[in-house]
Amino acid sequence: MDKMIRKYVKLYRMALKKKGFPNVEEMTEKYGNRLRKMYDSAAFKAHDIYPTMNVPLIYAVIAMCLELKEKGLSDREIMDFSDCVFQKRKKAFTLLEKMIGRLPNAYAIVERWNIDDHEKRVKDGSITYDRFEVTDGKIEYRISKCMCVRMFEYYGIRSLCKIFCNTDTSAYDKLTRHVKFTRYSDLSDGDCCHDVIERRQRDGKASY
Repeated sequence: MDKMIRKYVKLYRMALKKKGFPNVEEMTEKYGNRLRKMYDSAAFKAHDIYPTMNVPLIYAVIAMCLELKEKGLSDREIMDFSDCVFQKRKKAFTLLEKMIGRLPNAYAIVERWNIDDHEKRVKDGSITYDRFEVTDGKIEYRISKCMCVRMFEYYGIRSLCKIFCNTDTSAYDKLTRHVKFTRYSDLSDGDCCHDVIERRQRDGKASY
């Protein structure tokens, strides 16, 4: 865990400097101490049981959110800060998503990924699906429980799980040539996550 703590502390410090925060070293030390205590907690041990979830990363983000909440930052400001922290990570994913988006079989790749992810999530219990339907050119699902949301909720900051919920929207924004993604609601501020993913025809319209 020491190596992981050093990694996230470094990213946090860099973002604090980029954002022009005062007392960077003091804030960095507080964050590192909080993260270490959270990793040593019974809650972390209870949550870190899902193979499909990067729980150390989720906890690192939660610790950042809690630190910045105490500084009086709004949810929007905290989400912007998180984007700054993981800027390099996001760029790498964006490049991959753009490459997939250029492929003629982009929708087939997305469909396969969703089917495989659904199977793994159901198996390890990290997500509860009330509905998961795959038809020709369309995937639709409703999720009533997500352990990522539960972790944020445990620490009293459920709304900030949108940091992770938004990664889906961001990913599909790079695939619009072949894929249409519609999010009706998510669990960060609603009672379910309801998404529809559709294959686009050459005229840009969804086909199902």
